[in-house]
Amino acid sequence: MRAAGHDVIALSAGEPDFDTPAHVREAACAAIEAGHTRYTAVDGIAELKEAVAAKFLRDNALHYGPGQIIAGSGGKQVLFNALMATLNPGDEVIIPAPYWVSYPDMVQLAGGRPVVVRTTAESGFRITPEQLDRAITPRSKWLILNSPANPTGAGYGRVHLEALAEVVLRYPHLWVLSDDIYEHLVFDDFVFSTPAQAAPALYRRTLTVNGVSKAYAMTGWRIGYAGGPEELIGAMRKIQSQSTSNPCSVAQWAAVAALNGPQEFLEGWRADFRRRRDLVVAALNEAEGVRCPLPQGAFYVYPSIAGCIGRTSAGGRRIDDDEAFATALLEETGVAVVPGAAFGVSPAFRVSYAAAEAQLREACSRIQEFCAGLR
Repeated sequence: MRAAGHDVIALSAGEPDFDTPAHVREAACAAIEAGHTRYTAVDGIAELKEAVAAKFLRDNALHYGPGQIIAGSGGKQVLFNALMATLNPGDEVIIPAPYWVSYPDMVQLAGGRPVVVRTTAESGFRITPEQLDRAITPRSKWLILNSPANPTGAGYGRVHLEALAEVVLRYPHLWVLSDDIYEHLVFDDFVFSTPAQAAPALYRRTLTVNGVSKAYAMTGWRIGYAGGPEELIGAMRKIQSQSTSNPCSVAQWAAVAALNGPQEFLEGWRADFRRRRDLVVAALNEAEGVRCPLPQGAFYVYPSIAGCIGRTSAGGRRIDDDEAFATALLEETGVAVVPGAAFGVSPAFRVSYAAAEAQLREACSRIQEFCAGLR
């Protein structure tokens, strides 16, 4: 549509709109000039592992040695390595929904079976201990937790994690895979905690995954990392060795600078995201048939459009589901969002508010007008 000259506001990208910090870019240039452009250790340079270990200790009170840490080409590869290394055919992975779109597919690619547990806005889009207990079977291998979450922005605080840990600890065969990629993007009075931190008894059964993409606006640099039991990390290293080998050498040195360098700028970014969140939530809640919860972190909102289903757009499209809603919205107003079906809970859609405030205001105005025109 853009190529044809249409005015499109895309609110679908899951990446910050800020530039990578200057000191990180400078570290990458320095790495190139220093000749750090050759193969590295498969699981990351020693300097990056040291920076990751320091980060886990500083931010999460978690102690990991070099043999317990792996760096990969983005958090996605680290997650994939863990599932490939551990899942046998038919093993089950418990995934709360709404979920990040890649979780179920990665599980299936590794031969496992996703067990999707639907959450609701009323529960804060968090799986409850009762739901978790009902989902566990003898074939359960992993519980995946993403906090703050894509697509809802919902967070699991320490109290929630402790309650879930009580259930997990009753089942020694179940491990926890914690995706903490949005750790630093939290708002208001929400305090981030990660499962191995909130429940130390789970330390030896938890893989804590993170990366530099969201917090440091480094999505294209492709550096993710994890800390976990040495035997698991060793198996993941073997997978990586026979697939991609080391992550980009220059990006690794940039990640060292990101993790070890100044962190003060994050507060300014959080303030910008919080302001945008408040703008979008207020505006979408004024749209007819839309109900938008207030997220605790990340840079997404996940509004319900239950009040729009079964109606017809001004352009004549029948809104039978959220995919039809998103398609009509794009075609008739030029606003691109992601339908909730991609995340396992409908009818809803995801908006990324990692965009300029002027764009967000205009997009929300178009959504309001679109919803007002439904009949």
